[in-house]
Amino acid sequence: MLTKVPEIIAFFWLTKVATTAMGETTSDWMNGFLGPVIAVPLMLVVLIWALRRQFRADRYEAWTYWGVVVMVAIFGTSAADALHVGFGIPYLASTIFYSAVLAIIFTVWHRSEGTLSIHSIRTRRREAFYWATVLATFALGTAAGDMTAMSLNLGYFGSILLFTALIAIPFIGYHWFGMNEVLAFWAAYVLTRPLGASVADWVAVDHARGGLGIGAGGVSLILAAVIFLLVRRLAKTKMDVRVEEIGLDGSDVGGVTRGRALGLDLG
Repeated sequence: MLTKVPEIIAFFWLTKVATTAMGETTSDWMNGFLGPVIAVPLMLVVLIWALRRQFRADRYEAWTYWGVVVMVAIFGTSAADALHVGFGIPYLASTIFYSAVLAIIFTVWHRSEGTLSIHSIRTRRREAFYWATVLATFALGTAAGDMTAMSLNLGYFGSILLFTALIAIPFIGYHWFGMNEVLAFWAAYVLTRPLGASVADWVAVDHARGGLGIGAGGVSLILAAVIFLLVRRLAKTKMDVRVEEIGLDGSDVGGVTRGRALGLDLG
C-alpha cells in the first residue's frame, strides 16, 4: 500500500483547525435541530460510510481523507458531550477518561507496530490504529476545551489563549530544541481540537455566554466553505502528496512532497 495520510505542511494544520471548529458547531447544531436521538445515529452512519471509502482507497486522496476527518470531528464532539450531557459526568472526569483511552490506543499501537509515526501508515492495521487515535483525540480535545471554558471558568476566549500557548510548545520544541517528531506531531494534533472548538464556540455562542452570537448554524456554514476551499486547493495542487507516489521522477526522494518540489510548500 502507498501511504494513506497527507504529508504535514502548513495547509494540513489550517485544514485541521477548521475541521475541529466545524465539528464543534455542526454537532451542536444537529443535536439542537434534529435532537440527539436522530442526530447521533445519523452522524455515526455517515462516519462509517466515510471510513469505508477511506479504507477502500489505495492511497491518500484529499477529498476522501478530509471527509473522514470532518465526520470524526462531528461525531467525536457528540461522543465527548454524551458523557456530560447524557450521564452527568464532569468535564474533568471525561477529559481524564478520554486521556486514558488515547494512552491505551497509543500503547497497543506501539506494541503491535513498533512505531507511532504517521509516515508508516501503509497497512490496514496501522490505518485502523491511526483512525482510532484520531477519534480519541477529537473526543479528548472536546472534553478538554469544555473543561477549561466551563469547569475552570476561563471562558471560550480564555481557552483560546490557553491552547494557543500550549500548542506553541511542540512547535517551538520541534523546530528549535530537537523535540521528537512523533511526540511533537501528536501533541500538536491533540491540542488543535480544543483550540478549534474554543474558537468555534466563542464565535457561535451568545453574548451572555461570552461569545459573538453568530450561532452554530452560521459558523458551520462559514467553516464548511473554508474547508471546501482548503481541500480543493490540496486536491488540485497535491502539495501534500509525496513525490515518489505521484511519479514525478519515478525515484524515491525521501519523502519530499510535490508542494515542496513545485515551490508550494508552506510547512
